[in-house]
Amino acid sequence: MAYNFAEELRWRGMIHDIMPGTEELLEKEVVTGYIGFDPTADSLHIGSMVQIILLMYLQRAGDRPIALVGGATGMIGDPSGKSDERNLLTQDILDKNIAGVQSVLSRFIDFEKGDDATKAVLVNNYDWMKNFSLIDFARDVGKHITVNYMMAKDSVKKRVQGEGEGMSFTEFTYQLFQGYDYVHLYENMGCKLQIGGSDQWGNITTGTELVRRKLGGKAYALTTPLVTKADGTKFGKTESGNVWLDTDKTSVYKFFQFWINATDEDAINWIKIFTFLDKETCESLIEEHAKDPGYRVLQKRLAEEVTVMVHGREAYDTALKASQILFSKTVTPEQWSEFNQETLLDIFEGVPQAEIAKDALKDGVDPVTLMADLTSFLPSNSEVRRALKENSLSINKNKINAETVITTDNLIAENMLLLQRGKRNYFLVLVK
Repeated sequence: MAYNFAEELRWRGMIHDIMPGTEELLEKEVVTGYIGFDPTADSLHIGSMVQIILLMYLQRAGDRPIALVGGATGMIGDPSGKSDERNLLTQDILDKNIAGVQSVLSRFIDFEKGDDATKAVLVNNYDWMKNFSLIDFARDVGKHITVNYMMAKDSVKKRVQGEGEGMSFTEFTYQLFQGYDYVHLYENMGCKLQIGGSDQWGNITTGTELVRRKLGGKAYALTTPLVTKADGTKFGKTESGNVWLDTDKTSVYKFFQFWINATDEDAINWIKIFTFLDKETCESLIEEHAKDPGYRVLQKRLAEEVTVMVHGREAYDTALKASQILFSKTVTPEQWSEFNQETLLDIFEGVPQAEIAKDALKDGVDPVTLMADLTSFLPSNSEVRRALKENSLSINKNKINAETVITTDNLIAENMLLLQRGKRNYFLVLVK
């Protein structure tokens, strides 16, 4: 074993509940443990990163991780943490989501490493639920768990006692379906540990109870705290929505920016949760950050570690260079050539824009015409002339004067110009 799995999680603040005997189990044998991922979308966002990282820790500790994609449970919808009924997904959407989730998980978990006893496994609970009749499920699974037991779970109790519009029978059965996953994996793959977020404790313990009552076995459970932000807003959310782990949903630049913009308090917690840096390194970074918070050493290292883990070193380097553009006094044409239009639009998201025809630049145009007449970046010709005298105007981060002629040679990312007055007043011109 490379390290003690439970101790590693504890100093990182990643243990919320742990069933008695779990640590002893992890110390004495190679343990097969699983985490479930419901395919509610065709990718995973950073809200799932803690669970992905836990599987990675389990594999690094020499144990055997199982990543379960809920093809069956995804048809029902987990009521945990929800005040209203989920919308049921169609089979086509569910199949697409399952493929997307499996693709993401395969980027982080090595499903080829190790022998049969330690090799990570990717499973879909639809494979063992699809031929289960309602009568068989009621007889073979439902009879082992009382309604009283199920009603006592927080995910059920809150809904039944008036939060939201109540709970349908469909969602009420969810904990039995998830519990049976544990029974199946225990019986067929020797799985003795389920891991999940703290909101899953009720569902997980239903599984351990089913293993005990149906199979006479002993199963274990561990949950992690739900990650929160210091300001009370939801973790993983930005003004534009979720921060996803796929670049077609969240660009590398925006992903990088989420971590670099973390508050000091959040960065102190997240450097331990979302990186594999050891305890000594984390404590050293926290201490260094405290001496000069303005340098943001924690946020920089956090953004580097997580971006490299999710998107790779090359993508991180590009995102870092893109971020530095905002603070550069000058940017060369060679530097601009490293970025495509999508990245530049991400960098200058929210900046005012205007479109002009490419023909307008064919013979060259002077700054007054470009900035006042063609784009309305500045309100009048006189305002442009005043700014030129102040030496406060730039195009593509390079200073211009009254004699400057702007042509298609000035375009960046093939069809863009970046106008600027002073340090922070930006304007994007899209040349069509």
